Amino acid sequence: MFTNTLSGRFLVLTILFVMLAEVFIFVPSIARFRQDYMINRLERAQIASLSLLADDMIEPELEYELLKNAGVFNVVLRRDEVRQLVLSSDMPRPVEETFDLRDPSAGTLIADALKRMLNPNAEVVRVIGTPAQDAGLLIEITMPTEPLRAAMLDYGIRILVLSAVISIFTATLLFFAVRYFLVRPIKGVVSAMKSYAAAPDDARRIISPSAKVRELAEAEQALKSMQSDLTSLLKQRERLAALGSAVAKISHDLRNILTTAQLFADRIERSDDPVVARMAPKLMNSIGRAVNLCERTLAFGKAEEPPPALALIPLASIAQDVIDGEQLAVGSEPVRFDCDVPPGMMIRGDAEQIYRVLSNLVRNARQAISASRQPGEVTITAGESDREWWIEVADTGPGLPQRAKEYLFKPFQGAASKGGAGLGLVIAAELVRGHGGALTLKETGADGTVFSIQLPKTVIGQEQAAE
Repeated sequence: MFTNTLSGRFLVLTILFVMLAEVFIFVPSIARFRQDYMINRLERAQIASLSLLADDMIEPELEYELLKNAGVFNVVLRRDEVRQLVLSSDMPRPVEETFDLRDPSAGTLIADALKRMLNPNAEVVRVIGTPAQDAGLLIEITMPTEPLRAAMLDYGIRILVLSAVISIFTATLLFFAVRYFLVRPIKGVVSAMKSYAAAPDDARRIISPSAKVRELAEAEQALKSMQSDLTSLLKQRERLAALGSAVAKISHDLRNILTTAQLFADRIERSDDPVVARMAPKLMNSIGRAVNLCERTLAFGKAEEPPPALALIPLASIAQDVIDGEQLAVGSEPVRFDCDVPPGMMIRGDAEQIYRVLSNLVRNARQAISASRQPGEVTITAGESDREWWIEVADTGPGLPQRAKEYLFKPFQGAASKGGAGLGLVIAAELVRGHGGALTLKETGADGTVFSIQLPKTVIGQEQAAE
């Protein structure tokens, strides 16, 4: 419907408001018209009564004609304290009210005018006024109300018709002005939104702000910013989807390769060489973790990755396995490792996921120190309180760059080293959150970086989980 549109409602409201304004003008106008009508009758009666000055005796027919032309029944003109000139005729009914027009208030005139318009009864009223041109002290007439009311209604109808025409004309002008300056730009914004929604990956569909109205210009600028951000996120999500598909395929083939390597490692484990016998279990553990990671990656690609299998696990042995694995990758790099975890410390967690978390953190620390080409140390420390276990991975590297701090836990944006994907900390943070804990950057600077892991000791029961 037309009234459901912005311009349609604006048109209706404009007509109503203009008509309301005209009503406030109409009431004083009709009161003024009534006053002028009565004053006109007083002036006519004054002219008729002055004919007595020429001849004190006027024939009844002439007197009747003078009163008829004046539109009154009787005239009393007081020129001084003694002499009065009077014209009179028979009145059809008694006088109902008396109105004094010598010094009336605006409120009195408005109230009397409204009362007369709403009263259809034929009455005779007395009107008192001041003679024109100072031709006396007082003039008084009696007059019928029917012609007065008829004239007031005719005047009121003409005023209302004129007001309606003015209202419609004004509203029409405002209607087209609003459509041009307001509705059309809004429709442009809506069209731009629909066009963008049809193909959000097409950067050509991003709105170009062009509105001259400040509020609309701000809305268009905000929409442009939102569309630009959304386009970037969609492109990034597409890249992530493509990467996820590629990783799933690679993980599938890598799992098969590692399974074969695991079979060979089983035979190596039975070797009589003491060095091989000592290194074989670590090789088996590494291959097992790699196979498990490939299986988890494939499950994640199907959105079916299971939650962590929580159990009491020895943290010291996991941390030592991480350090042993990183020491093999050090080579000639000037990096030392230290594990300061209490030997008997047990935490509640998933052994494989905790290993991945510590491995990502220790690897990042080692790479940061290696990139600085200065000697450094990576340390894993742990402890506990009544409410939680805490683990810290500290290094003496150069600290994180500003960009890495700003996008620390965002994929593909928080890489601290050139060529890095920025996924290590994201994966670690997600795994820690799966344990109900938190991974935070405790400190970073020229003296090194410290990451802290907090794992809660409390176990949420079924009743608490349902809240």
